[in-house]
Formats: sequence, structure tokens, C-alpha cells
Amino acid sequence: MPTIAIVGAGPGMGLAIARVFGSSGFDVALIARTRQKLDALVDQLGAEGITAAAFPADVLDRPSLTAGLNAAADHFGGIDVLEYSPASHAPGPGLTIATPSETTAENLRPYLEYVFYGAVTAARAVLPAMREADAGTLLFTSGGGSVDPVPMLGNVNPAGAALRNWVINLNKELAGSGVHAAHVAINVWIGDEGPEGFPTATSEEIAPLYWDLHRRRDRAEAVFDA
Repeated sequence: MPTIAIVGAGPGMGLAIARVFGSSGFDVALIARTRQKLDALVDQLGAEGITAAAFPADVLDRPSLTAGLNAAADHFGGIDVLEYSPASHAPGPGLTIATPSETTAENLRPYLEYVFYGAVTAARAVLPAMREADAGTLLFTSGGGSVDPVPMLGNVNPAGAALRNWVINLNKELAGSGVHAAHVAINVWIGDEGPEGFPTATSEEIAPLYWDLHRRRDRAEAVFDA
């Protein structure tokens, strides 16, 4: 059975993506910080007939993330698809978003660690085996501000933009191999209700896009708009 590893797995996008791939015959490796929450997702997916397992790891702790992905590969016999989308909340206590003029190296660095450096770490953990097998898919998620920045997210959007640039460039490097990399920019508020005037979509509406990118392998980026 092929396996998808979902980094930043939670009850929203992570669960929805797990269901889409799981219903198409994939086993699911769930990676996030909290064992209890992961175990609940494993049980939920198991009740739906999807084989899943939990691998606690922190994207801000690079050795922890690498170890979690290695453990998942050992458990399932490899990772065929990596999906990286840690939760969009602040990556640490006391951190807040800032406008461009309020951005400093200090309030930007944690978002680079969370959004970008974690993604690079995850890719380096799985890419060698994918290249050796000439097969694999790498999917990375950011907000729509990585493409069209929003002033209120002045210290968040640069991290997403760095991720986007790197993923598209990685796909160029991998051209002609069996490995495909793609970036997903979610340009909506995820959930039934969002800030006034902001478009919304559910995780279930967005998740099929990831399967489409994996199956078609014909583009390095997709923007989800309402």
C-alpha cells in the first residue's frame, strides 16, 4: 500500500487530506506535536476503514521532525507522498502577527522556522528515498498571502513566499524524474465562518485539490480561491 505522511496533522485540513488519500488506497502517517490528538485521529480514520498511525514530532525541532518521518517510513515501508501544512496559528507562545512596517528579524524568524525551514527539513527526510525509487510527490501548503501578500500578515507572508519560491524551484530541479513537487496556496478562511468580508471554504472542499496535484503531476502550484 502507498503511504502519505501528513505533517501538521489535525482535525481540519490534515484529516480531510487523510480521508481523500485513504479512500484511494493510501495508508496514512500522521505527524504533529500531541500524541493524544494524533491517536484520536488514528481511531477516527480506523473507524472509516483507513489505516493510520501516529508519529509525534515538532516542526520547530528539526531532529524531532526528521526522526518522526523516519519512524513513519520504517513503520509503513516508505513514504510515497509528503504533505506539509502545519496549523496556521502562531508557532509559539506570545508570538503575534505584524504589519510590514512592524516586521523585525525577531518576529519574522519563528515563522520562517515554522513555515519554511520545517518544510525543507521534511523534504530532506523523504526525498533521497523518493529519488532512488524515481517516484514520489511532495506537497506544501501556505496561505494565499504567499502569492498576494496581505498587510496584516507582514511577518507571516514572507515565510510563505519563501516556501513557494523554493517548492517551485525544487520542482524545476526534479523535472524529468519520477518525483513531483507542488505548492498549494489557500486563499480562503478555512471553516464555515471567517472574518467579515473574507471568503470561506471547508477542509473537505479544499482537500481534493491535493489528490489532483498528486494524480495529474502537471503543475507546480495551485491556488484555492472561493
